[in-house]
Amino acid sequence: MTSNESLLNRRNAAVPRGVATAFPIYADRAENSELWDVEGRRYVDFAGGIAVLNTGHRHPKVMAAVAAQAARFTHTAFQVASYESYIALAEKLNARAPFQGPAKTIFFTTGAEALENAIKIARVATGRPGIITFTGAFHGRSLLTMAMTGKVVPYKRQFGPMPGEVFHVPFPAPQNDVTVADSLKALEFLFAADIGPDRVAAIVIEPVQGEGGFHPAPVELLQALRGICDRHGILLVADEVQAGFARTGKLFGIQHSGVEPDLVTVAKSIAGGFPLSGIIGKAAIMDSVEPGGLGGTYAGSPLACAAALAVLDVIEEEGLCARADAIGNRIKTRLAALSGRAGIVPIAHIRGPGAMIGFDITTADGKPDRDATARVTRKALEEGLILLSCGTHGNVIRILVPLTVTDAILAEGLDKLERALAV
Repeated sequence: MTSNESLLNRRNAAVPRGVATAFPIYADRAENSELWDVEGRRYVDFAGGIAVLNTGHRHPKVMAAVAAQAARFTHTAFQVASYESYIALAEKLNARAPFQGPAKTIFFTTGAEALENAIKIARVATGRPGIITFTGAFHGRSLLTMAMTGKVVPYKRQFGPMPGEVFHVPFPAPQNDVTVADSLKALEFLFAADIGPDRVAAIVIEPVQGEGGFHPAPVELLQALRGICDRHGILLVADEVQAGFARTGKLFGIQHSGVEPDLVTVAKSIAGGFPLSGIIGKAAIMDSVEPGGLGGTYAGSPLACAAALAVLDVIEEEGLCARADAIGNRIKTRLAALSGRAGIVPIAHIRGPGAMIGFDITTADGKPDRDATARVTRKALEEGLILLSCGTHGNVIRILVPLTVTDAILAEGLDKLERALAV
């Protein structure tokens, strides 16, 4: 009989250690917000494949769309023989773009690909090389997106040197003692000391930081960045890879601010578990690259495009934006009730829009507690709950439960979380 232990041994012999796995379990099957391992043990999934499964594991409408596409063809390469599903998906996203005016969309495969190509487009459109991102940001694992990422361990250590003309500004978060004023002052120092604004192609920001600790970007920061970009001819890029597709209670996280970006990168939950990413951008900017300058062999896979069209339907038909708000309110209410309770590890800074919820685990004197956070995630697994941590200090618990979760399973998962948080 196949077991988790036997697969772990095979993995260690066959797969390099550079790709880490959070837990020593091996999936056998999954449905909506539940997963079963190869030994038959059931788990409530509060990770959602790292924000990929807003519509849950194997949503029937998504699976039916993929099956119908697979019965026709699985691959042609869009650059060789294109297909309607790619165009139809672009049309739907263009109509939903979080900015005014004509939009165009191009598809790729991974979030890192989307970010890399957004930088290519920005550099061509502006004729400038410089890129500004934020500390704590995560934009991918390719060499350029690794440089853009604002966290050294484990993403950058030993991989240098990094590509040039990429700069970081402190991201405002109260637990890091960084204010919006601090961030904007650092940006002005950057313009004076390292790169003039006339050499910056784009400022890239996550509306809610993912790996960095689920910190929402303050509205006043986004508004200030929009003004700075407008004054200096810089493009504002919203990285919606983790925050997009109803997770925050809106289709795109930046819509909470009212600020309009120039380019939007998307991936993860766009296709309900199938590999797909893209860039939605203002049409004139998107058309700045000459034919042949963008693309990829698997970019915009017909199977993934079919899945994504179904995902957009599910988000609308099942009211998942409103559902995200309801789920998030329920989670935050439960966490607030646990905060400060005797017998529970110290938790603080409960935060996040919609169902993109994070909170810190700290020592008694309020300092980040990485070790306690690791114990909580391990104990959660023992309780039958898949739960992830994140953050610059490794002390943030993030909750990314599918938005299609039933009330009963959400309650069960929160009960398991409470037991995992017990001292």
